Amino acid sequence: MTAKISLAGVTKRFGAKTVLAGVDLDIAPGESMVIIGGSGTGKSVTMKCILGLLRPDHGIIRVDGADVTHLKGRALAAHQARFGMLFQGGALFESLSVWRNVSFALPGAAAERRAAAIDNLARVGLGSDVADLRPSELSGGMQKRVALARAIAARPEILFFDEPTTGLDPIMADVINVLIRTLVTDMKITALTITHDMASVRKIADRVAMLYEGRIIWSGAEAAIDTAGNPYVDQFVHGRADGPIRMQVRRL
Repeated sequence: MTAKISLAGVTKRFGAKTVLAGVDLDIAPGESMVIIGGSGTGKSVTMKCILGLLRPDHGIIRVDGADVTHLKGRALAAHQARFGMLFQGGALFESLSVWRNVSFALPGAAAERRAAAIDNLARVGLGSDVADLRPSELSGGMQKRVALARAIAARPEILFFDEPTTGLDPIMADVINVLIRTLVTDMKITALTITHDMASVRKIADRVAMLYEGRIIWSGAEAAIDTAGNPYVDQFVHGRADGPIRMQVRRL
């Protein structure tokens, strides 16, 4: 089976700093992949390279077997249109109502777009009563659900989730996790999530990959993360201060 997304030897540097040092990763069609790893390990850079927002220095990125590493212009725009994105902070437009946020990328007359927005809001558990509100009038959890409704509105082939539960209380975080899992399964979408939240990993992931020092050091089924036999994975998954991953902390 051809991978939906495939990265082979992807490297990315910013000046003298190497962020990605040869990332190899395959994501199957309809699979929910979660990349874990500490802050600054290159998770967001990996996602931006796949989207074409950043260009790798070396390596190849393929989607459905086609090389998308060096796309430009209309070809890049067509590539990016295949993706839906839930940004870490939601990234809603405060100047627009909820329904206009959700339908931002949809064609058609205003009435059609509003109806489509309400349909997508229903998919994330929100009623039509929020359609004419502004994002600032919503709770953090509701804002995240609106952002999720926007991400799925154009029925993308692939969904990216950037720290989807950041800033949410544990109950609302679980609501978002369940929504993501349900939407990915029901819509048969390929999903890539980056997160530090192990509760999200266990709820969302089919497979998990750990990024450390610019490389994927382990990947496997979600059910295997507790018995991975990798000391880096074990330390991260269980949140231990002691282990091979050393935090740079200045002593008082």
